[in-house]
Amino acid sequence: MIPLSLARIAEITRGRMDGASPEAVVSGPVVIDSRKAEPGALFVAFQGEHADGHDFAAQAVEAGAAAVLAERPVGVPAIVVDDVLTALSALARAVVDRLPGTTVIGVTGSAGKTSTKDLMAWLTGRLGPAVAPPGSFNNEIGHPLTVLRADESTRYLVLEMGARGIGHIAHLARVAPPDIGVVLNVGSAHIGEFGSRDVVAKAKGELVEALSPEGVAVLNADDPLVRAMAARTSARITLFGRVPEADVRATAESLDDAGRPRFTLVTPKGSADVALRLYGAHTVSNALAAAAVAHELGMPVADIAEALSEATPASRWRMEVTERPDGVTVINDAYNANPESVRSALDTLVHMARGRRAFAVLGEMAELGAITVSEHERIGVHAARGGLAGLIAVGETAASVLEGAGQVGSWTGEGVRVEDADAAVAALGERLRPGDVVLVKASRVAGLEKVAQAVLEMSEGGHEA
Repeated sequence: MIPLSLARIAEITRGRMDGASPEAVVSGPVVIDSRKAEPGALFVAFQGEHADGHDFAAQAVEAGAAAVLAERPVGVPAIVVDDVLTALSALARAVVDRLPGTTVIGVTGSAGKTSTKDLMAWLTGRLGPAVAPPGSFNNEIGHPLTVLRADESTRYLVLEMGARGIGHIAHLARVAPPDIGVVLNVGSAHIGEFGSRDVVAKAKGELVEALSPEGVAVLNADDPLVRAMAARTSARITLFGRVPEADVRATAESLDDAGRPRFTLVTPKGSADVALRLYGAHTVSNALAAAAVAHELGMPVADIAEALSEATPASRWRMEVTERPDGVTVINDAYNANPESVRSALDTLVHMARGRRAFAVLGEMAELGAITVSEHERIGVHAARGGLAGLIAVGETAASVLEGAGQVGSWTGEGVRVEDADAAVAALGERLRPGDVVLVKASRVAGLEKVAQAVLEMSEGGHEA
């Protein structure tokens, strides 16, 4: 981050120094894990669900932290504030305000945020120093922590913005006002908390409302709820998608035998062929969003296509494809799940398994509220129509997937209900044969990533496909 004295940080956060030297400088990272403290760092002491950061303040200072941002005295140099989250946000905003040469890019959507953020970071990194969050650092804590990694050399700050309610994205946008705002889609994720897709759209649209007239709103032309957000901003509009009127679009789409998309990228300044190393037709939309941002930043279409064709998955457990020595292919997409992403993953599984047996291990899709049962049943119908050899539902909520599959009279596959990840591993161990393909997919709460790992370990190692 930009080096700041403790006196300046206290001023920004409206805190008071306790045992700290005003002239001491924070020059290292801002961290919330004391184990990551290093010389010059600022340790932020959050009261967590399982641990209180204040109890680790001395450990952070011993590791070299210049001070602790805390809500009470901690016996070591500290800046004491009323609320550490408010203070952290204020500090991040102060840093952004000192980076006039940095373009801030925000991306939101019900699905695909992290993968698209990774692609944007890859593309902008070709143009200059770029900062982006690791994994899904997209909430009120991860967002300012990412901002605080930027310094005077940063040209592009790519921020993933999540929301669990109205006003969340507006808050994140105040912390780091975006120059470019990207909205991917409006789906069913978190609909149990929002109540309806229209409310989800209202929340996601807060990103484009935060743009100035000099900004750019990059909107998915294929999603009517996203496209309608053009009326909610004074910024210039750039559309991406598959429809002819999209400014940045894909034509001549196809999938290779491994399920990796090929398409022609069309922009206002020309076209070029793209061969993604990512898996699934749904990744085309993510790639188009990233391409639209790169186009707005002046990257030539040939360079965009080349960079997209070289990009590999950067965040774990998102369509990770690994092949065991015996030919069993494991698709680990266990980081999270909603109805749209599960259908896309199942379609990829079916495509990859042509001529081979396909199995899906599906856990709960969380936060769907009143539509929980019906959406799980619909996923079961979709899976059965894909001709899967086996469908393993993990947990009580996911049992509705099997009920849906049972409604497809032509399905001849096997449905199995298990209680937990260990039982899912055992069920697969009894059924998998060399050459099979298996998908593991669930919301994060299910913890099914260990199923994929265990299946790989059934054989003597595996290699990336």
